[in-house]
Amino acid sequence: MDPITLEVHWSRLIAIADEAATALLRTAFSTIVRESNDFATVLMDAEGHSVSENTGGIASFSCILPRTTRALLQRFPADSWRPGDVVITNDPWLATGHLPDITAVSPIFHRGRLVGFAGSIAHSPDVGGALWGADCQEVFEEGIRIPPTRIIREGAWNHEVLELFLANVRVPRQVLGDLEAQVTANEVSAARVAEFLADAGLPDLAELGAALAERTDAAMRAAIAAVPDGEYHAVQEADGFDAEVTRICCTVRVSGDRMEIDYSGTSPQVGRGINCVFNYTHAYSVYPVKCALDPFTPRNEGSYRAIAVHAPPGSILNPAFPAPVSARQLTGHLLAGAIYRALAPVLPDRIIADCGSAPSMRCLFSGLDRHGDRFSQVLFASGGMGATPQRDGLSTTAFPTNAGAGSIEAFEAVAPLVVWRKQFRPDSGGPGRFRGGLGQEVEIEVRAPAPLRLSLLSDRRDHPALGVLGGKPGAPAEILMSDGTRPHPKSRTMIAPGMRLIMRYPGGGGYGPPAERDPAALAADLRDGVVTRPEDYR
Repeated sequence: MDPITLEVHWSRLIAIADEAATALLRTAFSTIVRESNDFATVLMDAEGHSVSENTGGIASFSCILPRTTRALLQRFPADSWRPGDVVITNDPWLATGHLPDITAVSPIFHRGRLVGFAGSIAHSPDVGGALWGADCQEVFEEGIRIPPTRIIREGAWNHEVLELFLANVRVPRQVLGDLEAQVTANEVSAARVAEFLADAGLPDLAELGAALAERTDAAMRAAIAAVPDGEYHAVQEADGFDAEVTRICCTVRVSGDRMEIDYSGTSPQVGRGINCVFNYTHAYSVYPVKCALDPFTPRNEGSYRAIAVHAPPGSILNPAFPAPVSARQLTGHLLAGAIYRALAPVLPDRIIADCGSAPSMRCLFSGLDRHGDRFSQVLFASGGMGATPQRDGLSTTAFPTNAGAGSIEAFEAVAPLVVWRKQFRPDSGGPGRFRGGLGQEVEIEVRAPAPLRLSLLSDRRDHPALGVLGGKPGAPAEILMSDGTRPHPKSRTMIAPGMRLIMRYPGGGGYGPPAERDPAALAADLRDGVVTRPEDYR
């Protein structure tokens, strides 16, 4: 195809994925999807290779969904799919790494032939079992695990399976509403792709998908080829669970137009839910490389062909079933920082410092509201991003995930909670030539008639976000109650009515020596109150 036609077709396919995402957002019930962006939509060819993905969804989901679809095709061969089918799963080892994420895949037919698949992933407000947390010791405790299942067959819902699923969750109305929104998003994708193929005069997505993947593969290979050949190393430590500190050992090997990311030497899997399955490890390894080396080419399957990822079986980055994995982001989000620090000596102008938002800190409240109805609500908020070679890090912004914070008004409207403060945290950004992004301080009061169950998922208490190339670390995370007690940062507890939870989110690391910071920029920071200790920059 000529380049202009290819660009027009590609733009339309991305627009279809975006329209499906809009349908999901506007019909979802939970604030996790509607407000916090914890979802993705992807178009794939008949073999399960991604052709386009929505521009605003979770990037790791878009990397994983094609892998899940190909696994579903092994269970349900291509000739067994019918128009109107929807297959779902939340198996961590097949899908996104933990049970709360539900993957829904629908076939796309055109003129009686299977021509592709529409897929969506959304973080469900509840999957039963323990609350979304890090302290379970087996995946069986973490919720109901759905193997690949036809939840809809030729347009008819499988009510027996649906009732079994909904009987095991705390907020079935929200869970069903979000699942129906995913089905709707897939239907939008299928209808628009059929219209597109008719308009373009194409029989299916195979030739077009192959051409698009060839372009993205060539773009990534050219970017890797510009990196000096060699072997680069970094080690990333994390708080782990209790006294069991975890370690990520990262080796990046570059040879010509190929890159290998090897995690040999990484800590073995642990008996708590911070293990990260390989699908998630792969996604959060290749996506940061894409951001650094080829940020402007749209993503699809070809973007990652030149990057091989290896993680030792039985490690925290490739755990064996039935390892607990619910808080896998507390490990997986650290991979970008390890990769960037490994590449810093040869790509100082393309990487960023460690992010205080990696891993993201979450708190989940569950219980009864003032009307006696069950609720389950997650606060999505972020620490600061690491500083870049050109500017200060973004404050209170997530990376490498792009989950949003959402509206506090919407958060308070659906739960008996009051947010008293949500403000920048002074001095939390790591000093450097460019300062790390600021974390934030959030104070939440419980207004429920009875104690609520609180689940915390956090890290960076003892291992703050590191600076790079002379930059200093950001401020660590801190969690406490209004009575001065400090809850376990990765466990479940009870919180009484009138009690306030105070969460101090970590800042990002600095870039370059602090003494090289522009005096005018430091003066502006002092004036604005985001820095109160000028001696940190001397």
